[in-house]
Amino acid sequence: MHTTNCYLLIIFKSLTLILFCRRMKKQLSKYILILSAVLIAGSVISYFAGNISLTGIFLIFGFIALATGVRGFPKLKGFSYTLWIFTAVISSMFYPQYFISIGGFQLKKLIVPLLQIIMFGMGSQMSFTDFTGIIRMPKGVIVGVISHYIFMPIVGFTIASIFKFPPEIAAGIILIGCVPSGLASNVMSFLARANLALAVTVGAISTLLSPFITPLLMKWLGGQFIEVNFWSMMLDILNMIILPVVAGFTFNLFAKKEAAGKSKAVQLVSFVIIILLTTLVFAKSKNAGTTEFIIQFAKTLAWFYFLPMIGAVLLAKYLKGEKNILEQVLSMISMVGIAAIVTIITASGRDSLLKVGGLLIITSLLHNLSGYTLGYTLSWIVGMPEKDRRTIAFEVGMQNGGLASGLALQMGKIATVGLAPAIFGPLMNITGSVLANWWRGKPIKDLAPMGLPQEPGFTPETPRGG
Repeated sequence: MHTTNCYLLIIFKSLTLILFCRRMKKQLSKYILILSAVLIAGSVISYFAGNISLTGIFLIFGFIALATGVRGFPKLKGFSYTLWIFTAVISSMFYPQYFISIGGFQLKKLIVPLLQIIMFGMGSQMSFTDFTGIIRMPKGVIVGVISHYIFMPIVGFTIASIFKFPPEIAAGIILIGCVPSGLASNVMSFLARANLALAVTVGAISTLLSPFITPLLMKWLGGQFIEVNFWSMMLDILNMIILPVVAGFTFNLFAKKEAAGKSKAVQLVSFVIIILLTTLVFAKSKNAGTTEFIIQFAKTLAWFYFLPMIGAVLLAKYLKGEKNILEQVLSMISMVGIAAIVTIITASGRDSLLKVGGLLIITSLLHNLSGYTLGYTLSWIVGMPEKDRRTIAFEVGMQNGGLASGLALQMGKIATVGLAPAIFGPLMNITGSVLANWWRGKPIKDLAPMGLPQEPGFTPETPRGG
């Protein structure tokens, strides 16, 4: 024990120095990477020596050094966040007790609020113009949304059936295939020099359709493994995704003040209608009476409609044009929130993960890569340009793991159904980053496949939809 404490003290002091000097040039980053290699090698030696406690310490600090070191290299910098996610996962695997509860408070209760904050951040950076892409790029949007909700659920169901996972873990694999596109897909499209406007539109449309399509697909496919309540799942998605996005839209409307008076009025009425429909789903799901319906409608209006308005007005007055501050804060909260969600789920499902973890990692990778391949192939077959093919590949292959995790929690099965989303998320960030950086280095060659004509008005030098 004394030896372990000494090692821990030495490592802690080393990493403190590293973090203090992290802004220094590439030479220091090389030393940090060397230190990470030494620490990870030390974890392997400790493991085979039977010292599991020391293995965890070496591995955690090794990944901290690795996540810090890659930031000194432009081509590797994009992997830093994913490595921090892996650091969090490793920590929760070795020391799950610290990520399950604090005192009497169960940390899994934070998952839904964190997801709502993340979706609010997404909505606050969007506007109605993000949906006009369906008019300007109808083929791309239709192909993207349809292929997303056909390929990923079917591949998930096929994997769950072939590999004979326990029913609840199998349902988690299907669930990650039935949720909308992941937020990271837009980032990957940007890095890959793909059609970012198309990515934003496909992601937004798939998210808006998710309250209807995700429960339907889960009832049809996932219902063969576990019981699925259609109306309850629809309500959960509306509460976790749609209402926070509506709140973000409302906030954006009053914070940026860019919409014309008529457009602003139309949007505000639309948001009230969405909240009303959500309350109707609540009444159906909970068998609520008239009084309960009215109370719920008033509460929802207060939280997701009036509060964002008041907050936007106050912040606009307080920040006085410094809008980037709020954007940076929401971005940081989103990154920390995703890491926290993955960590809590991993800790909760540690025992199940130790039993099926290796196979679940392989099948999650297969699921993810199948999405990229099928999305790209279909868009190639229908004659879409290379920029759009890259976008569709990301929109099909990358899922909203946070929503899947939240749904697993609401079902009371976070330790089993929630495992596949917890694994899929970090994996898709790795594969997406690799694919995006590889595509970034390859020139766009928009030759129409199979003799199909190219879409008019597009050249490789002219960005589409932007």
